Amino acid sequence: MQQRAAMMVTIAAATVPPSSIHTSLAGAPASTHSNSWVRGPLWDGLWILNALWLLPLALWLVHGYPNAESSSLDRLYFGLTALFWIGHRFSSAWLAYTTEAYRPLLRNAPLRFVVLPLLVLSACFVVFLPADGALPWTREERLVVMAILDYGWGTYHFAAQHFGALSLYRLRAGRGRCAYTRRLDWIFALGVGGALVFLADVLAGSAAYQDRWIGSWSLTAWLVAQQADIRAAALLLLLAATLVVLMFESRAPRRSLPRVLYVLGLAAMVAIALQPRSLFLFLVVWTSQHWVLATGLASRVPSAESTPGKGIVRRTLHTVNARPWAIVLILVVASVLLLPVFEVEELAGRTAAAYADRIFGALSEALRTSSWLPALVAAGFASGFVHYLLDRSIYRMSDPGVRAAARGLLASPMG
Repeated sequence: MQQRAAMMVTIAAATVPPSSIHTSLAGAPASTHSNSWVRGPLWDGLWILNALWLLPLALWLVHGYPNAESSSLDRLYFGLTALFWIGHRFSSAWLAYTTEAYRPLLRNAPLRFVVLPLLVLSACFVVFLPADGALPWTREERLVVMAILDYGWGTYHFAAQHFGALSLYRLRAGRGRCAYTRRLDWIFALGVGGALVFLADVLAGSAAYQDRWIGSWSLTAWLVAQQADIRAAALLLLLAATLVVLMFESRAPRRSLPRVLYVLGLAAMVAIALQPRSLFLFLVVWTSQHWVLATGLASRVPSAESTPGKGIVRRTLHTVNARPWAIVLILVVASVLLLPVFEVEELAGRTAAAYADRIFGALSEALRTSSWLPALVAAGFASGFVHYLLDRSIYRMSDPGVRAAARGLLASPMG
């Protein structure tokens, strides 16, 4: 898993977004909340601002080890992967299809919530199930193309989540309608959380199958040859961009401490990415931050949903969805149980240490060598792509219907 994940370092689906808030809060009404936190310093610090504790913990665990993958950091990543990876991937589907909050959107926007996800799901199985001779490309070639697509979409997915988190805090600060701050957030999230991370991947040789696409660029050889200077220049650019955002935040009429902390956490993670020989360290912090944030947000979104009038199943689901801890528990249990199934896609065609083996032993190996392998690979890619798609719909806060559905996340914390 680590080798494939290192090649696709910005993917949460295998990682890859949630879950994540992918669209602007500019359409939301200006907030009158005096509390700039989503739930409070402790909750926000654990779930949304988690880079502030993940990064120091990771640095402490690798201290004194020449190889990060042989340090205690590997055990931390194993635990976080088992608990949050698959659960975060299904968090947006849980919100879309099991909550009363999003039921009206399923009826009113079936294209976004039903038709497109089904088309993506079907397309993945159409790509992987036919044998080598049934399509112009072999299965291996199809895998490469899909992995590159997953890498590109996943890179955007991660950057969009950072924009969403900044947008959420912008709303909490009462600046939801500020187009200038929104534009600045977008540039910072996409530039720092997207472009600079992609550059770091290229320099480290960890972009998905980059020898097959980036390797053909005439610029690639120059990037590799000059990578020390490029890393230094990228770090200066990162520092300048961070200072600009912090300067404008300090001059805002309604300043937000959580926004400042999120910007610092994002900048610190990208700074690690731009260091040579820090690929595994960055992978752990970058993906884990995404998973934990997505799980935390998903747990809060339906907490204020209305009670269904009828239906035993709907009432049972409502009992769960009204309790954030119950959603977290379900996503964590699902993540552990489904780990060997979806890890197959991560390990397809490679020999690597499999985290699922540490829990399920021979079952994981049996899945990787079974006749179901093409279907399992298709399911892995499909779940990732549908996750990216649904995240964008679930957190489209410019949509009044979505804002109404997500009022459990947007409402002012009690007390």
